Amino acid sequence: MLGHLECFVSSAENGSFSAAGRKLGISSAAVGKNVTKLETIVGVRLFQRNTRKLILTEEGERFLQEVSGGLLSIQCALKGVSSGGGVAVGTLKVSMGTAFGLHFVMPMLPDFLARYPAIVPDWHFDNRKVDLIGEHFDAAMGGGIELAQGMIARELAPAHGVLVASAAYLQRNTAIRQPEQLMNHAGIFIRSPQTGRIRNLPLRNAENEQRAPSMEIKMTVNEPDAAAQAAEMGLGIALIAMPNALPYLESGRLVRVLSGWYVDRGSVHLYFPTTKFLPTKTRVFVDFMIEQFRLQKLAARFDAR
Repeated sequence: MLGHLECFVSSAENGSFSAAGRKLGISSAAVGKNVTKLETIVGVRLFQRNTRKLILTEEGERFLQEVSGGLLSIQCALKGVSSGGGVAVGTLKVSMGTAFGLHFVMPMLPDFLARYPAIVPDWHFDNRKVDLIGEHFDAAMGGGIELAQGMIARELAPAHGVLVASAAYLQRNTAIRQPEQLMNHAGIFIRSPQTGRIRNLPLRNAENEQRAPSMEIKMTVNEPDAAAQAAEMGLGIALIAMPNALPYLESGRLVRVLSGWYVDRGSVHLYFPTTKFLPTKTRVFVDFMIEQFRLQKLAARFDAR
C-alpha cells in the first residue's frame, strides 16, 4: 500500500508516470500499475489520463491533500528506523549555494567524515531555491526556500550583502563617502537565476536609513563569485553576499566600500524535514553544522553591521 501511495503522490507532483518513475527509480509501467491498484482499492478514479499528461480528478485532488502529509510522516519514520539503529549511515543529499558551499562547508568535510565515516555525501552546489521535499533532499542551506508542510528552518547567520572593490579601482577613482556618490562609479550587478532580474535591494545603515545602490551598470553576471572576481580585476564595484565576499575581504583581494552600509537579505538557514522521525544521518549533519557555525563564529563573520 505504501508503494501505491508513493507512486500516486509522485505522479501528481510530476505530472506523468514516466517522470514519477524517474524520481522513484522504477519504470513508468510499474508506476501506472501501482496507481491503478490504488484506484481499485479506494474505489474512485484519481487521474484523468491523456497522451501528454495526467490530470487529477476532483476526488484525486481531495485524496492528494488528505494523504500527502501522512505519507511524508511514514517515509520519515521508515528512514529513521532504517538508519542503522541510531548509527549515522547512508547517502546524505544536501543543497547549498556554490561559493558558500565551496568556501565554508567543503572545508568541514574531513572532520565530518572522520566523525561519521558511514555517511556518503551527495552535495549539490547550486544557487537556485530547491524543492527540498519534491527533489528528495535531506537538507538544504541558504535562504528564501518556501517552508512546505513537514519542513523546518534553523537560522544560522544573517544574510547581508556588501559593496566591494579592489584597492586599485578605489585609488584611481573618486573617493566614496556617501551612497549618493556611487552614481559616479561602475557597478557589477548580479542577475537572479530565478527571475533574470538584477538584484538591487536598498542599502541601509545603523540608523536604518536606506539608499539605492545607484551605480552605472558596467556588467551583469548570474554567479556571485564571478562578480567578486570582476571586482578583483578592477572592473568596478560589486554588491555581493557576505559568504561570497568574505574570502576576498579576509585575504585582502577586495576591500569594503561604504563600510557603514549593507543590504539585509534575511538569514542563512539550514532546512530539513520535521524532527519527528528524522534519520540519524540528517540529525548528525544538522547538529554538526550548528556546532561548526558556533565554533568558527560564522554568524558574526557574515554580519555586515
